[in-house]
Amino acid sequence: MAGPKVAFVSADQPSARKALRDLEARYGAGAPEEADVIVALGGDGFMLQTLHRFMGNGAAIYGMNRGTIGFLMNNFDDKDLLERVERAQHLELHPLRMSARSVDGQQVDAIAINEVSLFRETRQAAKVRIAVDGKVRMRQLTCDGILVSTPAGSTAYNLSAHGPIVPLGAGVLALTPISAFRPRRWRGALLPHDARVSFEVLESRKRPVSAVADDTEVRDVATVDVVEDRSVAAHLLFDPEHNLEERILKEQFLG
Repeated sequence: MAGPKVAFVSADQPSARKALRDLEARYGAGAPEEADVIVALGGDGFMLQTLHRFMGNGAAIYGMNRGTIGFLMNNFDDKDLLERVERAQHLELHPLRMSARSVDGQQVDAIAINEVSLFRETRQAAKVRIAVDGKVRMRQLTCDGILVSTPAGSTAYNLSAHGPIVPLGAGVLALTPISAFRPRRWRGALLPHDARVSFEVLESRKRPVSAVADDTEVRDVATVDVVEDRSVAAHLLFDPEHNLEERILKEQFLG
């Protein structure tokens, strides 16, 4: 029986480009658009780019680390690649969908695998009203920003903002403030994965705010809605000894 069709893509850094040349010389240079498995060579940022690029075509992404941290990547080894792909464990991630409306009425939709974040644009703190499933839960949060994170993204910016690490199977999203001023001691919330989170930017012209879904930024937003999009999925492959669920669990016990 024939194995899966494999293709390779790489980031621009020299180590990733060299790995691309070596692997294509050994295993062939298939077209990513026709592949069953796409091997992404780079770091976590490039992995997110690859997931966004190929999310709609059903291919599984097997990352190999040619970057720095490589939290979403497998270890790099150019030997026995097809065997590793065959025995890899499959993980399906559903992204967040952001619907942002700017103060001038522009509507922008984007998806985020890690998080959707709101940030103040000027020296003045942002003022944000927060509703969950249509019910206002916080009338005014004064802050540098706020984010909604998926479990997969909970160890990224969410963790840097002192948000909780969320196991993949927990079925929750993390709502985490960024440098909250009032209420000063509010640390955020855990929400059901199917919750719809709505942000209203108060004094939006005086205190402008940007909304960012992974690498899509919308300036001067008035409202932002965030919900998990179950109609699309990112498919990742991990070596059994290097699976993402274990790494997220392990992160909770690190100092």
